[in-house]
Amino acid sequence: MQIDLLIHSAAQLVTCAAQEGTAKRGAMMRDVGLIQDGGVAVQDGVIIAAGASAQLCAEYTAARTIDAAGKVVCPGFVDPHTHVVYAGNRIDEFEMRISGASYMEIMEAGGGIVSTMEAVRTASLGQIVEQTRARLDNMLRHGTTTAEVKTGYGLDTASELKLLAAVETLDASHPIDLIPTFMGAHALPPEYAGCTDDYVTLVVEEMLPQAVIWYQQSRFAERGVPFFVDVFCEQNAFDVAQSRRVLEAGKALGLQVKAHVDEFTPLGGLRMAVELGAVSVDHLDVTPPDEFALIAASDTIGVIIPTVNFNLGSAHFAPGRAMLDAGIALALTTDINPGSAPCPSMPMAMAIACRYQHLLPSEALTASTINAACAVGMGARIGSIEVGKPADILILNTSDYRYLAYQFGGNLVESVYKRGEMVVG
Repeated sequence: MQIDLLIHSAAQLVTCAAQEGTAKRGAMMRDVGLIQDGGVAVQDGVIIAAGASAQLCAEYTAARTIDAAGKVVCPGFVDPHTHVVYAGNRIDEFEMRISGASYMEIMEAGGGIVSTMEAVRTASLGQIVEQTRARLDNMLRHGTTTAEVKTGYGLDTASELKLLAAVETLDASHPIDLIPTFMGAHALPPEYAGCTDDYVTLVVEEMLPQAVIWYQQSRFAERGVPFFVDVFCEQNAFDVAQSRRVLEAGKALGLQVKAHVDEFTPLGGLRMAVELGAVSVDHLDVTPPDEFALIAASDTIGVIIPTVNFNLGSAHFAPGRAMLDAGIALALTTDINPGSAPCPSMPMAMAIACRYQHLLPSEALTASTINAACAVGMGARIGSIEVGKPADILILNTSDYRYLAYQFGGNLVESVYKRGEMVVG
């Protein structure tokens, strides 16, 4: 049979396949679907076969043939929690933190989320798109082929809609597929100081309905890509009642639920989000161990974010090993953003998670592919090398996938294929 693309003779084909696109948990997270001397057959951008090279080479001839001898072939990474669409930078804040400035001192000096908010509000749509495109290029070079993207740096209706427009523009023009999340309740803008409930009312009664109108007219709705609502449930941000109000309003409008919880303070937001059927709960740095069973018994994915702790110079990380052993389906993310995690590399997130959260390399890869896809409601469509899924495939310059986590500071991604077309390499 004549096909478009045949990749063969990989030292390791790592499929990360899962049953019916469901998240893996427990011992199953160690099963990465490894096939020695493996290959992948692609037609019209879709995987039509994956398995032993000898069998594929006997069955198919291809317009393009890639000999992956000595290489690893694996799925493109899915980054399930990013704030990559923004303007400006916070490098001055980075230096202040190194010099010993506290979070509140940085805020008083005009830093933090408010600094990025001001940059977003003054930037044009075109400026936001072009600045973000460079960051997406870097993510792509490190193997990310799909990424969730949150708003939350505009903090007024017009600016939040401008960020959504930037997400759609970039999704249409960049190889990385983007999945939109509305996060108007990311922080309290200065004009609402002392009036958090009033700002929540603005989010619920004005921002969310307009965001839904945007989505209904967008390319995302047309292609069945989910739209999420998220909230930062944290001390000095939004309490549990305020967070519930935002998430329930979004859910009532048809959005799927995500939540930032337990990053610094366990307020009870995790239980609230799981009760609302959240697709993921993210951060979990201080989640009480007696709540692990609550997540494990649900379909909610726990997204842990080692890059933030690393960037802040913290010795405390979410207890990934204990969460895994408790049966939680874990995903990893870069959380790429200008303040707490300016990191474009999923392999770097894997490397940190293995060292400080005691994930095995196999578990870290599962958490960065199929489980990350499930954390954005797309497990049945992306995140693994399986028949019927898009050919979002990486070829790594190593013969052992474990080097993704073992090595750090470099980039093993030799080439990236998006729907069967080479976009890096």
